[in-house]
Amino acid sequence: MFPFCFEWVWDAGHLLFFGGFWFAISILGAGMTWCILKALYETIYCDGSDNHH
Repeated sequence: MFPFCFEWVWDAGHLLFFGGFWFAISILGAGMTWCILKALYETIYCDGSDNHH
């Protein structure tokens, strides 16, 4: 069932499941956004030093 169906009822089970689902998706999205932005920043503003051993 989808939320736009007329039979949809927002009971405690749906709220708990979708709350946890969107929390997990938000954490993953924030982590991926952070990694992409950090990689872009380091690519643009890299000073050229080799820090690998």
